[in-house]
Amino acid sequence: MASEDFREQIAEFFRSIDPQPILKPEHSAHDSFSDLIGGCLQVNSVEKGKICCLLKVKAPILNVYGGMHGGAVASVAERIAVACARTIVGEEKHLFLGELGISYLSAAPLNAEITVEASVLRSGRNVSTVAINFLIKKSNQLVYVARATFYHMPNSRL
Repeated sequence: MASEDFREQIAEFFRSIDPQPILKPEHSAHDSFSDLIGGCLQVNSVEKGKICCLLKVKAPILNVYGGMHGGAVASVAERIAVACARTIVGEEKHLFLGELGISYLSAAPLNAEITVEASVLRSGRNVSTVAINFLIKKSNQLVYVARATFYHMPNSRL
């Protein structure tokens, strides 16, 4: 498979996890924050239960101290966790983010390249847990650690 074909499949995967058209328009509007975060992410690999991305820290996602803003870290962690969970949990099940815990160990400075690695720790009938690690690519220093717990919403039988 050509490299471009593989990249297009990964890009299509990320597009497929956007909100479904069953949502009201006011709840599915694309916002500038999603574009801001999405513009910093590049997918390296997608496997069953694992995703690896490269995050480039740009000026718009910095806090006043010159490190990556905590909200940007949370946004990236959630987006990658959902994508990772979707490699295991089928599209027929809706996922509800029940918990997102983040440890801020250090600051990622401007122009840093961060390797974001996500893996499914557990996926059962009703719950999935995903671990996300943020490492500075150059030094392999762990800067943020996140864990997301998703509840699988039951299908309505009405």
